Amino acid sequence: MASNSMSAYGSGSWTVKQNKAFERALATYDQDTPDRWYNVARAVGGTTPDEAKRQYDILVRDIESIENGHVPFPNYKTTGGSTKGRLRDEEKRMRNMKLQ
Repeated sequence: MASNSMSAYGSGSWTVKQNKAFERALATYDQDTPDRWYNVARAVGGTTPDEAKRQYDILVRDIESIENGHVPFPNYKTTGGSTKGRLRDEEKRMRNMKLQ
């Protein structure tokens, strides 16, 4: 479930450059912006308003899966000093984040 949608967002047909442009466009054109998906698609380039909206819907589902604990936090290996407490704090902080 989540892995399918996450792979669609993370490694779908959009390039890294398009994904970055998509993220910037979402920050620029909020939900109250008239013709939001047209503007987002234009900012991304090479995509349609419907594709931009579909990409957003996938992103929202992925975030909801993460927030609901359906995606485990990665077990990062560290080099050097102990970061266990810091990673635990980061995990708590991530679990308390909410999609707006």
